Amino acid sequence: MQELSDFLKTPMVSKILVMLLWLIIILLAIGFLRKLLKRRIEDRAIRYKAQKGIEIIGYALIVLLIVVSFTLDDVSDYTIVIGLFTAGLTFTLQELILSIAGSFYIFFVRVYKPGDRIEINGIKGDVIDIDSIYTTIMEMGEWVTSDNYSGRIIKISNAFVFKGPIKNYSMDFPFVWDDVNVLITHESDVELAKKLILEIAESQLSDYAQNSKAKWEEMVKRYYIENATIDPTIAINLTDNWIEVNLRYITDYKRRRATKHELFDAIQKAVRQTHGKVILASTTLQLLKIPELDVNIKK
Repeated sequence: MQELSDFLKTPMVSKILVMLLWLIIILLAIGFLRKLLKRRIEDRAIRYKAQKGIEIIGYALIVLLIVVSFTLDDVSDYTIVIGLFTAGLTFTLQELILSIAGSFYIFFVRVYKPGDRIEINGIKGDVIDIDSIYTTIMEMGEWVTSDNYSGRIIKISNAFVFKGPIKNYSMDFPFVWDDVNVLITHESDVELAKKLILEIAESQLSDYAQNSKAKWEEMVKRYYIENATIDPTIAINLTDNWIEVNLRYITDYKRRRATKHELFDAIQKAVRQTHGKVILASTTLQLLKIPELDVNIKK
């Protein structure tokens, strides 16, 4: 017994026993915290991230414990190891740390909020939720045309607010500029076409123009920005095949597709009532007849 007692009192054995004790404590703490997070956090994505973070921190502490137990005797060495451990931990969890920092940045700076239509990291859609790790977006575009939902819900890390531009379609100014091109033949009455298109735009978009003017005045006062034309405008472009009448107008960011449909529908009806004075153009091909060849073969 005396020999066993003396053996257990040796420095090496003492270090091993202390290390094993701390190892058991760390493993039990990891298991306890994982179960606690599983009960307390309902969101599976956040729960998964938190549990992985606890595991990484626990395993890093085990490695640090082994290094400290067998290699360090001087107090100054502990400071170096703690510094290296902190740097390694920060590098390992940098995405998680950036995501949490991004959530604070989104909340306090109000980069966007639930209900806003944004484009971030090449993904466009409406924000439907923001948590401490992710921003949840109802995706638009991809295999569907125009500003329509694709049906996919995308979770994107909040860290992306620090990594690239964020396009917000609704913050401060919930209107966007859009345009339509009406193609008419060179034989059409251009002035009549311009008058018809402008009258239709003014009658259908008067509410948007009136509401957006007040918002735009607030934008000019708040930001260093030039004043812009809110009312519908017409521009003409001549090509070899047709005359392009370009209508530029402002509309609600959520009704861009519907507004364009209503304008085109009203314009084509108005053009029909001109009785040929305005004719919509289309791509034309001129077919040339190959001359007949009379081949005489002399024998």
